[in-house]
Amino acid sequence: MEFGIFHEFWSTDSGSQAAAFANSFAQIAAAEDWGLDVVWLAEIHMNPTRSLLSAPLTVASAIAARTRRIRIGTAVQILPLGHPLRLAEETATIDLISGGRLIFGVGRSAFPRAYTAYGISYEESQDRFAESLDIIKKAWTEPVSSHHGRYYSFDNFTLVPRPVQLPHPEIRVAASQHDTYGAIGQLGYPLFSAVRASPLGQLAGHARAYREAWAAAGHPGRARLYLQVPVYVAGTRERALAEAEAGMMRFSSYRADLLRGPLGYDEILREKCIVGTPDMVIDRLRELREAAGIDGVSAEINPGSMLSHDQVMNSLRLWCQEVMPRFK
Repeated sequence: MEFGIFHEFWSTDSGSQAAAFANSFAQIAAAEDWGLDVVWLAEIHMNPTRSLLSAPLTVASAIAARTRRIRIGTAVQILPLGHPLRLAEETATIDLISGGRLIFGVGRSAFPRAYTAYGISYEESQDRFAESLDIIKKAWTEPVSSHHGRYYSFDNFTLVPRPVQLPHPEIRVAASQHDTYGAIGQLGYPLFSAVRASPLGQLAGHARAYREAWAAAGHPGRARLYLQVPVYVAGTRERALAEAEAGMMRFSSYRADLLRGPLGYDEILREKCIVGTPDMVIDRLRELREAAGIDGVSAEINPGSMLSHDQVMNSLRLWCQEVMPRFK
C-alpha cells in the first residue's frame, strides 16, 4: 500500500503564519526522512483559521527543492479556478524540479466560496473541470496543441518546459458523491476518496461502483482507489482519543452532515477518522483494505488544525515507523 500525509499548512497552536509554514516544512522533512511515500497538499482559499495553502503549486515547488525522494501530490488542484495552460506550465515545471515526483490530484471542490470570490459560477464547475483537464493533458503530451471549447480557445500552443514523466504525470481524480465514483471509473482514472463527503461505512459500496464502471468501460489493469482520512496516532488509546477530540470535532464541522445535524465524537470516531494506538490504526486499515480494496491511504495529520507541532510530529512518527511497515 502507498502511504502518505495530507497537509493544510496550519495549526491554531502555531501562533503565526510564518511559524505554521516552518512547522509544516519540518513535518514534511521528517516524513521524507522516515520513508513516507507521498505528501499531499490542499488547495483552500480564504479560510485563515483553517489553512494557509491557497497556492499549492508554489508550495509544491518549494518541497521539490527541499526533498529528494518523497512524491508530491495535489489534493486537490481546483481546475476551474485556474487557466489550464498556466496550470500545465506550472505542473510541468514542478515535475522537472522534482525529477518526476509530481502526482496531479484534481477536483472541483465542494465549496463555492472561492468560486464566488474569483467571479466564476459554481454551476459551471463540472464543465470547466472537464475542459481544463482535457487541455492540460493535450499541452503535456502534444508537441503543439490547439483547442476550441466552451470556455477556452487557442491555437498552436507549445508547452515549455515538458514534464519529466511520460506520457505525463499521474492524474488522480477526487470523488465525493456516489455517482462520481462510477463516472471516474468509466473515464479510467485512479481515484481518491475523502471522508469529508461520506462516511467510512460507505467506502466499500463506492469502491464497488468505481471498479464495476472501470471494468465495464474496458480499461486495462487495476482500478486503483486511495483513501484520504483524518488520522491521529498516540502511545495509548486514552491519550489518542483525548488529544484528537477538539480537532476531530472541528473537522466534522467543515462539512457537517447538515441534514442530520452535528455529529457526536463517537460517530466521528466510527465514520470520519482513524484514532488510536499503532495497533488500533493497523487493525482499522486492514478492515478497510479488506472491505474496499484500497491501494493506499493518506493521513490528514492535523484535522481541525488544533494539534500542536509536537503532537503532530509524534503522530507522524508512529504513522511512518509503526503503522506503515506493517503494510509494506
